[in-house]
Amino acid sequence: MIKRLKFKIITTVILTVALFMGSCTQDILQETPRSAFTPDFFQTELGVQGGITALYENLRYMYGQAYHYNSLETGTDEYTYAQSADNNFKNADLSGVGNIISDTYTTSVIWNTVYPAINTASGIIENAAAVGIDPSVIAEARFFRAFDYFLLVQTYGGVPLDMGAGELKFNTSAVRTSVRNTVPEVYTKAIFTDLITAVNDLPDNPRLTGTVTKNVARLHLAKAYLTYAWWLENPNNIPTYPEAARTDPDGHDASYYFQQAYNIAVEGIDNPGPYELQEYFYDVHVGSNDRNKEMMLYADRTEESEIYNGASLGWSGTDNSANTAVWMVTSNYTTINVDGVAAVQREAAQSLGRPWTRMAPTINVFEETFAEKDLDSRYDGTFVSSYRGNWDVAGNTTPTLTAANGLEIAPGDAVMTFLDDYNPAVDYSVNGGNLGGGQIPGRSDYVINLNEINRRFYPGLWKLGTYRTDNEGGLGSPNGALTRPFPIAKFSEFYLVAAEAAVKGATVQGGKSARDLVNVLRSRAGKWRFDNGEQQERIEDNSAAMVTVTPAIIDIDYILAERSREYFGEGYRWFDLVRTQKWAEIAATYKIGSNDATDHSPAEFTRTIEDYHYLRPIPQDQLDDLDMTDAEKDAYQNPGYK
Repeated sequence: MIKRLKFKIITTVILTVALFMGSCTQDILQETPRSAFTPDFFQTELGVQGGITALYENLRYMYGQAYHYNSLETGTDEYTYAQSADNNFKNADLSGVGNIISDTYTTSVIWNTVYPAINTASGIIENAAAVGIDPSVIAEARFFRAFDYFLLVQTYGGVPLDMGAGELKFNTSAVRTSVRNTVPEVYTKAIFTDLITAVNDLPDNPRLTGTVTKNVARLHLAKAYLTYAWWLENPNNIPTYPEAARTDPDGHDASYYFQQAYNIAVEGIDNPGPYELQEYFYDVHVGSNDRNKEMMLYADRTEESEIYNGASLGWSGTDNSANTAVWMVTSNYTTINVDGVAAVQREAAQSLGRPWTRMAPTINVFEETFAEKDLDSRYDGTFVSSYRGNWDVAGNTTPTLTAANGLEIAPGDAVMTFLDDYNPAVDYSVNGGNLGGGQIPGRSDYVINLNEINRRFYPGLWKLGTYRTDNEGGLGSPNGALTRPFPIAKFSEFYLVAAEAAVKGATVQGGKSARDLVNVLRSRAGKWRFDNGEQQERIEDNSAAMVTVTPAIIDIDYILAERSREYFGEGYRWFDLVRTQKWAEIAATYKIGSNDATDHSPAEFTRTIEDYHYLRPIPQDQLDDLDMTDAEKDAYQNPGYK
């Protein structure tokens, strides 16, 4: 595998891996490793095409990257640190066991990943027309430049638009100084301009499988308008940096941008192109249905080739472009011992995979976000709520094992189950081992109440779990990085972006109020075709009941709860809480048990979320590489991290 070097915004080399594009008669991106891009490379058609493909490849270094994933989830209401967490995870939790500082690796991933891609995009934009590249292809580069700047401005505040050759210019010389632009400048000069052009020039249908389209650009433009509107409004007086007035250079106010967000999102709904909602929430995430029509943008992988997968298919680390995020939220189910047998073996299957036990969902998730577990299919379609015996797949021919209450279980039966509803009859004392599972009379599986989980054992994240088709009847390769695409943008988000803008005062169209829009997804969530927990077909339609209980008046807290139900564990949450300035309110406390598997008496933990935490620190190694005075470097860094 090509070694990926670490670049700063001052570098002359753009990316260490370039991917060449196949002819237009093919329907997938064709990849060929290349050590570096040079300026003259973009003055050829092949070079421009290679640069475009590299922008897609670059997504893998963020989406599915385990430590970046941690920075977007740990410390929110969705996740806290788990039993095997190191400081990368404890620091992000802000609960007294660590703190985020300028050399925290997890918060540096975006900065160190996207600037080389931004320079690549600028090189394409400046040269592509001269070599005869169609404007629709150039628009892909514009999309990615805006996409990357949008990530930067949400994460760090105002960031540099000039990498040494002028604002938004392709840089070919080493420059060791830098000036940060303000937040309004980043939005109005870079993000909005590029995304508007992308919406105009991109095709309705993808040029190749997985490439961006007009509607992909619309979704991100709507999200950018929405986020900027919140920034202008600044309801909780969160400071920005570099310091700038909360005014728009074009003279518009927050309400204007909330309206624009609504209009663009509704336009995306009304002009879906090749995208559509899946009929069932389960089908959005089941591995056999990857790259479905709801998935608008994803960081792609494959089990066909280690080179094109960007990571080993057999045994992978967590660095570079390996998709290993879900390992972090998988507890060590392999220690479930029944009748002297490791009843649940590590397997390359969606409910199992490789357990690292670095991040655990909070109890609040199950009591509040997913309080409704019977009507709403999203809890069942998100989590692993039962661990089932697979010792036979590992080659153990023992037909049954003696489990809870002295009852027999066979392969495929539930060994450990998290109960949907609290049952006070669970007796944990009769089974101190087995990761603390208890018993209920008449049941052969060990059970745990969801409001009694701990940092050691908890429901895994089914929706992002391992999926392979090459297990050949055995355990397969659960230690290789995931070969599934990591979702980045879904058609469903149009509904929640428009609903959020409507809650913030946008004038709505008939039949598309905030409640109408939310209910489209809630209606879908009421439809079941398969029960993950029971591992059996379940044909049931609770749509009417789901819609009926939706509040008549939707507020922002309800929107955020719906976003968590739809996108739990997918890396949205930190951005959602920061955008709405609700982080300190919603995630300030959480409940969970200790690192002891037998601890079913959870404690409440308090996070110290300061105003300055709403921005991440500029990476220390970036500052160290700048040829500036200590005072200038100090002024460059975000307040609170100096």
